[in-house]
Amino acid sequence: MKNKLARITASYFGIGFAPKAPGTMGSLATLPLAFVLAYFWGCAGILAGAAVAFFAGVWATNEIISKQDEKDPSFVVIDETAGQLTAFLIVAPQLQTNSDAWAVYLTGFALFRFFDILKAGPVKWADSKLKNAWGVMLDDIFAGMFAAVILAALTRIGL
Repeated sequence: MKNKLARITASYFGIGFAPKAPGTMGSLATLPLAFVLAYFWGCAGILAGAAVAFFAGVWATNEIISKQDEKDPSFVVIDETAGQLTAFLIVAPQLQTNSDAWAVYLTGFALFRFFDILKAGPVKWADSKLKNAWGVMLDDIFAGMFAAVILAALTRIGL
């Protein structure tokens, strides 16, 4: 039962088992959650969602990788959920009031995927040095932080 719950959590309710680009699918599937959290609870909602995804992800990923040799299985996409939510943390108040919020969501999605794939700086460090559940989760949090800063700057100049 515990292993099944870990797989459901780690795969973000099965999204991670998508046949192509599971990380991208996990990020994309997070957008409706980000919308609901930002719309109803703003920054606090996004932060709470990211924190729950992060800590649930550490637990679930640890359960998964403790039973196999692969340290970052492709079906584990809860890290993308936590990172994608982090990308919207700074701009959450604008998402509540912006009639063109869809452009912010799409830009945040693209920026997060860019930094997650690029793996620069602390993203690369977490991915390559921390060969455990914390590393799996933290590299996406760092990518989300980079995306959040750029997204905030873009919204400030009129995105």
